[in-house]
Amino acid sequence: MAKDVIIACDFSSAKDTFDFLDKFQDEKPFVKIGMELFYAEGPEIVRELKRMGHKIFLDLKIHDIPNTAKKTMSVLSGLDIDMTNVHAAGTVNMMKAALEGLTRPDGTRPLLIAVTQLTSTDEETMKKDLLIDKTMEVVVTHYAMNAERAGLDGVVCSPKEASYVHDLCGDSFLTVTPGVRFADGDTGDQKRVMTPAEAAKNGSDYIVVGRPITEAADPVAAYRRCVREFLNQGESNG
Repeated sequence: MAKDVIIACDFSSAKDTFDFLDKFQDEKPFVKIGMELFYAEGPEIVRELKRMGHKIFLDLKIHDIPNTAKKTMSVLSGLDIDMTNVHAAGTVNMMKAALEGLTRPDGTRPLLIAVTQLTSTDEETMKKDLLIDKTMEVVVTHYAMNAERAGLDGVVCSPKEASYVHDLCGDSFLTVTPGVRFADGDTGDQKRVMTPAEAAKNGSDYIVVGRPITEAADPVAAYRRCVREFLNQGESNG
């Protein structure tokens, strides 16, 4: 299975996004478009980035009643994205409906993954604010098994839970993991974090990295460092 580093392009405008990506003369990194950028620029930002040659993870975290999730995904299926997501908390039925909506008439579709628990949430907050009185491991793996039952391709989880997910759902079930920081970097608002090398050793298939790359003095160097640490560690353990 191919592993990759996905850059979280959490910018507020197309101009800022293109100015950032113009720094990459020799690479076409896999990029994540989140709510901020998509809501600011709409579907055209997806089309333009695809024309530029980038793979795209459209990170909109759909969470609604099954019918709405299905119709929303039907619209998104018209964009040439490579991956998108829903919230696993929306239930198995919602995830099944989303998958049905995302699948095109010819049977093709982007990868569909489900968010388990956000990496800004720790166990104490989950219990206090969400009234979920289980361990993080139990909650994340239960949500992952629900996503597998619904026919999805994988989940978004922290790198700390990637190995548990693979143990229960198999090696081909994708783990897409934010919450990745360099050993010498600031964790910011993330709670469940690992370095790129640690994420690789723990079974992450894709790591999603934003500020450590986008806010670096030399973003290209930071991206290359991230790829090197993640992929080299993955190869040495794979």
